[in-house]
Amino acid sequence: MQTQNPAHSYAAALLRVALGVMWLSHALLKIFVFTLPGTVQFFEGAGLAGWMAYPVVICELAGGAALLLGVYARQAALGLLPIVLVATWVHVPNGWVFTASGGGWEYPAFLSIACIVQWLLGDGQASLVRSAFLAPEEA
Repeated sequence: MQTQNPAHSYAAALLRVALGVMWLSHALLKIFVFTLPGTVQFFEGAGLAGWMAYPVVICELAGGAALLLGVYARQAALGLLPIVLVATWVHVPNGWVFTASGGGWEYPAFLSIACIVQWLLGDGQASLVRSAFLAPEEA
């Protein structure tokens, strides 16, 4: 087994906190700016079941908090991946650049990769509950 670079753990923590803040802000945006009924309408307009807006917001809140605090961060990042992959799919017709009308798929595609990288890197420094069964070298 090779020795891990100490910066690796700090990099994982930095990514974890950034992703946690991003997921929380997106959930709060859906609640306070777009409103839950507006989010339901958006989901329906995108061809998704409107009721799915509620579990998505709950998962974004719970997953964002888990990432921010470092509570099973690897599982949280992996669990949030389907949400951001669907978001990528929804935005594909709008083009690549996220500033395009309706938002392109560049940003959600990047977030998908960031979630995968978090899963691969591990929990990082200052995690409350480490994902030991997925990262025995960090336990």
